[in-house]
Amino acid sequence: MTFPQICVWHEYPDVALLYLRAAEGIARVAAEAVSRRGAFRIVLAGGNTPQAVYRHLRHIQAEWSVWHVYFGDERCLPPDHPDRNSVMAAQTWLDHVAIPDTQIHRIPAHLGADVAASRYSGALDDAGDFDLVLLGLGQDGHTASLFPGREWGGDKTQSAALAILDAPKPPSGRVSLSASRLSRAAKVWFLVTGKDKAEAVRKWRSGEIIPAASIVPSNGVDVWLGDVY
Repeated sequence: MTFPQICVWHEYPDVALLYLRAAEGIARVAAEAVSRRGAFRIVLAGGNTPQAVYRHLRHIQAEWSVWHVYFGDERCLPPDHPDRNSVMAAQTWLDHVAIPDTQIHRIPAHLGADVAASRYSGALDDAGDFDLVLLGLGQDGHTASLFPGREWGGDKTQSAALAILDAPKPPSGRVSLSASRLSRAAKVWFLVTGKDKAEAVRKWRSGEIIPAASIVPSNGVDVWLGDVY
């Protein structure tokens, strides 16, 4: 069943406050998930705004041993390349907390988009629905590595992870969770800051079909806006 996208918009004139409140919110959602079923499954986004939130997360109190971390997308680069989302998250946050390494599920994008997408789809078979998915927004309306004019994977019969071979900015090879798989979550939060995102947000709010609008969890999405207008 396909749901129309329901958005709740949260506007913060101070981006520093957005970063702090988002980190506090993640800690709260994690605690609720752990209390309810003993584990917390989160999908991470790349980009400067999530990175600023991750800096706060290294200082929160959490039951790190039951966190399971996944990634919404990854660039096809060597495992230690600084442009990889997994490397950014590790340096900013994950290397500083006690999440077991076996519970940090990195996309093996260094193997190439096709192989990595196939393997990550298999790894997601037993993951179940996510508790929280974090996403960003590009100036062109893209989210994860779902770009305008490309396949977004909205059909539930498609693979959970898509091989992206023609990303419009380098590297062209990427792996992205599909729109359908990203929608399998109790909560989806978009973290969006900067006036360069204003036009993409305007299109989104006016009902234009941009990639971000393809994420349609049954509970709707929350969009955290900071210094966009």
